[in-house]
Amino acid sequence: MKKRALLSVSDKTGIIELAKGLITAGFEIISTGGTQAALTDAGIATIAIDEVTGFPEMMDGRVKTLHPKIHGGLLARRDADSHVAAMKEHDIAPIDVVVVNLYPFKETIEKDGTFADAIENIDIGGPSMLRSAAKNHESVTVIVDPQDYPLVLEELTSGDTTLATRRYLAAKVFRHTAAYDAVIASYLTEQTSEKNPEKLTLTYELKQTLRYGENSHQEAVFYRSALPTSYSIANAKQLHGKELSYNNIKDADAAIKIAREFSKPAVVALKHMNPCGIGTAETITEAYDYAYEADPVSIFGGIVVLNREVDLQTAEKMHHLFLEIILAPSFEPAAFELLSSKKNLRLLTLDFSQQFQPEKEVVSVLGGLLVQDQDVVEEDPEKWQVVTKRQPSEEEREALAFAWKAVKHVKSNAIVLANNHQTVGIGAGQMNRVGSVKIAIEQAEQAEKIQGAVLASDAFFPMSDSVETAAKHGIKAIIQPGGSIKDQESIDMADKYGITMLFTGIRHFRH
Repeated sequence: MKKRALLSVSDKTGIIELAKGLITAGFEIISTGGTQAALTDAGIATIAIDEVTGFPEMMDGRVKTLHPKIHGGLLARRDADSHVAAMKEHDIAPIDVVVVNLYPFKETIEKDGTFADAIENIDIGGPSMLRSAAKNHESVTVIVDPQDYPLVLEELTSGDTTLATRRYLAAKVFRHTAAYDAVIASYLTEQTSEKNPEKLTLTYELKQTLRYGENSHQEAVFYRSALPTSYSIANAKQLHGKELSYNNIKDADAAIKIAREFSKPAVVALKHMNPCGIGTAETITEAYDYAYEADPVSIFGGIVVLNREVDLQTAEKMHHLFLEIILAPSFEPAAFELLSSKKNLRLLTLDFSQQFQPEKEVVSVLGGLLVQDQDVVEEDPEKWQVVTKRQPSEEEREALAFAWKAVKHVKSNAIVLANNHQTVGIGAGQMNRVGSVKIAIEQAEQAEKIQGAVLASDAFFPMSDSVETAAKHGIKAIIQPGGSIKDQESIDMADKYGITMLFTGIRHFRH
């Protein structure tokens, strides 16, 4: 009896060549529907699935391969006498090779297909055949990925595939079907009101193997969501430069989250997950100048994100610096030509029109995951409360709004000093808040930019010492969430020095 291969694929890439190779290796081919039609058109003889089962396809193809003569041929152990006897008794022929890929469910929902379209593209028979064949990989070769066709054909020229190859393919099948089911589960859960399902099924696809992680002794890889988020570093297009590193990816992710805060031309310079300079203006070149001037030392070796096309004038300014990454919606040809003369500088583009796609943040901890909404709450400055005697001027209000957008992206405890178009001092990640205040003030004073600056704090002041420190260095306007049991002490201190203070009612911790 000839060996049998069952071919039933949605993605027909390479299937004709594979079928010809299987026939050359002595197989006869069972096939279904569109796959059979494609093989027949190519002059390849096949056996229809209903010839094997003795049962017609029905229900618009929903029922065709779910049959004992198919699954018996896949699952039967060739080394078990009782299995062999059962096959003989029920006229079941073994199936030795299975080539299946699945209905395009992910592609359907990515194209915003209807719910009915999505349901019809949930494959049932395909995963069942794959799982049956993969379970019995001691005897059955199962292929879900066209990239594995050459490997299988090469081994079949020697008579059979190796157990190592069959085990590799079986593991790949279970990864594939698990990911397929995870996308379906996620989609159907989104159609319900269930916010915290009892099981969280996430699936990601390998995008890049990295040279190393945070440090050279740590292995690392980069995975992208199975349903890609348009506005994400995982979906950015790299035009030039070295491969992204682990730290590049984390920094770029942090920088693009800041950039989406601003609708005007804006530039974010970032280093080690914290902004070192943020600037906004009427033109992208002016915005870059402000971001650079905010901290011309720390920008060295950093990442720059611009929310407008990079023109030649801005490129000439950046060209004089050592930067790791420049990311923008696009580059003028002359700007790209200039910047790409630096062979290691990474130049990336990203679609800035899809900045607020909802997505959960997932952080690993030992033994588990923390999942939360992104900190993209929409705030109305008109609802901010002035809690001091002095009211802010219009210019102070603009500067406070700018500083408040910036401080939410600085590691806690976070303090930002800013005017209405740039950050001038940033205190990040200190164990006490007054420490961050002192760092931000020192930076602003060294740059001679503290005059007229306002202060933003990501969380409330537990003591009035931060307000007093700011006051003694000329700060006249503060924005903070409020909510401390000692709020009144901070308010009294602000009133003592003639400071205007606004409470937002919303905290922006970033650990």
